[in-house]
Amino acid sequence: MSDDATAQQQNAEGDASSALVRRADGVYFAADASPAACLAAVSQTFLASAYFAGLDYAVFSKMLYNVGPDLPEKLRALPLLRFADSIEPFQPARRALYKTVKVINGEAEYYFEPVFFEVPDLPPQPAQLKFDEFVADMWVKGIRFGIDAPVVRDVIANGRLARITVARRLNAMPGKDAAIVEVSQDLHRNNAPKDKGDGRLDWQQFQNRFPQVKPNVKLLRKVPAAPGVRGYELSGLVLEPPLPRDLELTSVAGEGTVIEHLRGGEFLVSAVEGFLSIDPGSKRVSIGPKIISREGVSARTTGNLQLTGEYEEFGDVQEQRTVEGGNITIHGDVFGNIVSRGGDIVLNKNLMGGSALNADGAIRVKAVASGAVLQTRRGEVVLARAESCIISASRVVIGEASNCEIMADEVVIKVAEGCAIAARKIEIQHAGPRRQSEMLLHVLVPDTAKYDKKIVDLQIRVTAAAREADVRKAEMDAITSQTEVRNYLTLANRVRKREVTLTPEQVTLFQKMAEAVGPSLRQVAKISLALKAAQVQQEQVQEEAGQVARQKQALIRGSRCVVELLTGDVLLRSMTFVPGEPPPYDRPAKEVKTRVRTAAPGTRVLHAGPIGPIRWTPELDL
Repeated sequence: MSDDATAQQQNAEGDASSALVRRADGVYFAADASPAACLAAVSQTFLASAYFAGLDYAVFSKMLYNVGPDLPEKLRALPLLRFADSIEPFQPARRALYKTVKVINGEAEYYFEPVFFEVPDLPPQPAQLKFDEFVADMWVKGIRFGIDAPVVRDVIANGRLARITVARRLNAMPGKDAAIVEVSQDLHRNNAPKDKGDGRLDWQQFQNRFPQVKPNVKLLRKVPAAPGVRGYELSGLVLEPPLPRDLELTSVAGEGTVIEHLRGGEFLVSAVEGFLSIDPGSKRVSIGPKIISREGVSARTTGNLQLTGEYEEFGDVQEQRTVEGGNITIHGDVFGNIVSRGGDIVLNKNLMGGSALNADGAIRVKAVASGAVLQTRRGEVVLARAESCIISASRVVIGEASNCEIMADEVVIKVAEGCAIAARKIEIQHAGPRRQSEMLLHVLVPDTAKYDKKIVDLQIRVTAAAREADVRKAEMDAITSQTEVRNYLTLANRVRKREVTLTPEQVTLFQKMAEAVGPSLRQVAKISLALKAAQVQQEQVQEEAGQVARQKQALIRGSRCVVELLTGDVLLRSMTFVPGEPPPYDRPAKEVKTRVRTAAPGTRVLHAGPIGPIRWTPELDL
């Protein structure tokens, strides 16, 4: 221990006597006493085999560790803060009622059960725990912080048999690192820096359009670092939060910008009028008359574009050109490839022979998609008309579809001709073949083998638990049916109900009877606990089996196929998928086409022919 730490400890011990004030109307902390002095005074009390009766644990914790809600203003203004009624001796017989506590990963676990005083020549006498004594006992056992007072008081008051967490470590709360945030809406047009998801834009990456700003415009603001909040171990040891990281606006200040200290903080301000640009290497923000244009998507201009944020293009995307980014909007025709890492892909005209791929978001084509591939892992595909396309998504909505291969979780189409479609939910108004192309439908049904096996396993456990309960019940009945035990229990029950009154001589005989059957009664109590445990296990496993069965039924009910009008032969088959694995539609385009055009072994034909409508649900197979 350092000299400073030793001096602080000595000062705390010296102030301990003045930190704690005992009066006839209660026990108080001196409002101006330091936490160290209060801790020393409390520790001296507990280690002297005493406890605080009528303890207000909220005030107690606030004064020792400054945690929890602030004290009312009227209390904070007083020179003394009352936190207990009195200081009482903690008798050894009472302390023996409290058991050891188990500490694992910053949590203290205690097993509450009925407690008894051991009295010579007498059966154990019932006793009652006290919260105030519990706090004192935990302190001596090293649990000096974080007791969950409401929970402990409740379990003690109700006398429940429970294993609960009585105290928890308070982890230190990290502070906030210094940050640079955008403060001007003039920094971007349609091609904005990438949205970080929290209302700010990522200035570390930029797009191919550059905004023009006026002088003296606040561009960026530094948000200073905020310190964290300390925590505490169960032992009361302080857990200091890590120091937040700092940064300076000079790291991003380039030509044409200045740093100014204004009302509201430190800002990066434009010094001149011009176009804003960000150096990809140094990440410095500069303002000047010269910009670098990246507009246009063709071999003559920029070639392929790899963008890190939203992108909007008013011209066409030529063949063999790729636009990669997020939240992509194209106002012209697309003959190339559009790849989005998230957000929506919106094509206001046609998608001809190219592709639209989205990792997380929707794809919307407002005109025609022809000979194209449209796939999204999470999101919907919405098309006005699709011809000879391969489409996969979580949801597909099409006005008119012909000669398409489609796989999704849900498909909604007004008119479908010559398509091959696989989905859990299929809703089509008109469906039929087109020239040489069949109209094939596959309803995705879940493989429930995993659920069936789990239900069987759980039922075996239910049977075993029931058998164990029957065995315990038989053991307990065998003991209680013994003449001496039965007579004692009958007499004890009548005495407890005050149906009979014993004379002093009878009391002596009654006590001897209790001593004689004591081992049997203890054995009955032990068997009773085992019986209850078996019954609880049986109920829990039975409930778990029921829950699995309900999950299975809910999963099965998620499949259906509805076709209102058939304009020719339509073939509907089942297609099995395994729940919990990647979605069946999340596959390469070639595999999607092969799966929906080919009948897998073991599939069932649910409908075949030109007569409709089709309204299939899993209940029809039950």
